[in-house]
Amino acid sequence: MAEGKKIAISSDHAGFQLKALVVEHLKKAGHEVIDLGPANEDRVDYPDFGFKLAEAINAGEAPVGIAICGSGIGISIAVNRYKGMRCALAHDVTSARLSRLHNDANVIALGARLIGVEVALDCVNVFLSTAFEGGRHAGRVEKLGKCGA
Repeated sequence: MAEGKKIAISSDHAGFQLKALVVEHLKKAGHEVIDLGPANEDRVDYPDFGFKLAEAINAGEAPVGIAICGSGIGISIAVNRYKGMRCALAHDVTSARLSRLHNDANVIALGARLIGVEVALDCVNVFLSTAFEGGRHAGRVEKLGKCGA
């Protein structure tokens, strides 16, 4: 995993425990982590924390982010509501790698109820260490930036 990146992270209550483990893992690897919450497992709404993550990245607080909820689906939809966000839901290292390699994803979403901790950490490692391939994919990613609000 590439060292020394600034990474924003958020979750809902269902993703809180996995978020805590990911934060610990990232800090041990030398990354600066911006934890946007929540601060505990009290019930919260995933859109609020997906929006916080997208706003932090758009404000330049971090170039990449990690979003976690029970399935990863809801929070990825919330993040993708914002212009400039390319949040990819990953369930394995291949989807995490391709999200960066082909789609230049700037956020990875994980489903805490669907994947185990080791798979999640592997996804994070691959996401952070994979560069965008560009080439034939660059025009497609550019088109993504032209759609939406």
